[in-house]
Amino acid sequence: MTTPAPGAEPRVPAPPAAAGPVPAPLGTLQAQLIIAVLTYKRPEDLAVALPRLLAQARSAPVPAQVLVVDNDPDGGARATVAAAGDSHLVYVHEPRPGIAAARNRALREAYAVADLLAFIDDDEVPSEQWLDRLSALQKESGATAVVGPVLSEYEVQPDEWITAGDFFRRRRLATGSVLSVAATNNLLLDLNRIRSLGLEFDERFGLSGGSDTLFSRQLVRAGGKMLWCDEAAVVDRVPASRLTRRWVLLRAFRSGNCHSRVALATSPTAGARAAARIRLLGPGTVRCAGGGARWLLGALLRSPAHNAKGLRTAARGAGMVTGAFGYVFSEYKRK
Repeated sequence: MTTPAPGAEPRVPAPPAAAGPVPAPLGTLQAQLIIAVLTYKRPEDLAVALPRLLAQARSAPVPAQVLVVDNDPDGGARATVAAAGDSHLVYVHEPRPGIAAARNRALREAYAVADLLAFIDDDEVPSEQWLDRLSALQKESGATAVVGPVLSEYEVQPDEWITAGDFFRRRRLATGSVLSVAATNNLLLDLNRIRSLGLEFDERFGLSGGSDTLFSRQLVRAGGKMLWCDEAAVVDRVPASRLTRRWVLLRAFRSGNCHSRVALATSPTAGARAAARIRLLGPGTVRCAGGGARWLLGALLRSPAHNAKGLRTAARGAGMVTGAFGYVFSEYKRK
């Protein structure tokens, strides 16, 4: 497994297990391909996603199962999984806080039986041939990882400012395009290759986000090949609570903050980290200044696009600067 770079902060040890009996798992993994859906206190979203994921598992080209990794300390998703009552469905409880711990639990569970592991979020639903498309490209290319697009579907219509700022617009590439970074919201991994590279998700990023960014960058740096599959789309169902100016700007800030922290985490020496900080401060400062100027232009011209995109750029730049100085923005901090 990978270890922190010399001089980096040590990995935080797992907290002691809670007292009392541990619920038995629901189902047993025994498939070549595992679809891992990580969940935290979203029973309604999970109930929508599971039937569609199970349909894909049943029709997959190789034996497949759906693995629900419940990151809720109270195990709140257990009842939803039990209600589904399907042999293709397996539940495990990972009470250690943070999505990186849940991702690592999915890796450990899948390593025991499977060759392939597909990650998808609990608030996403797959397109009709999602799994077939991902696995077909992986088989054809021998890629270590295959990544697909994420399309947004809104609970309520976003206001003009958010639409003009393109806050939920994500990349689309030609199938077969080579990538250097990816998230886990639509990702297929060759587990044999991942195991040989000794990769895991860094749990220092568990409550801040960014462990998938670091993982994918480490994958590519270690010689792994990561390809885009544009036909393997999933739909992200965006709730009204995320369609606010505060939420989208904090997400832009977090993105910049994680960008800097990942750059520092992949710098192997104190000298390299010092050089990385200097490289990050320049672009981060430019983004702050340029974004502020564009916001001002938007105010003068009464242009929602300039206003929103300017603030988005400035927020990401501020995140980059603070991350370069070691500040950790924990978007997923639990109360």
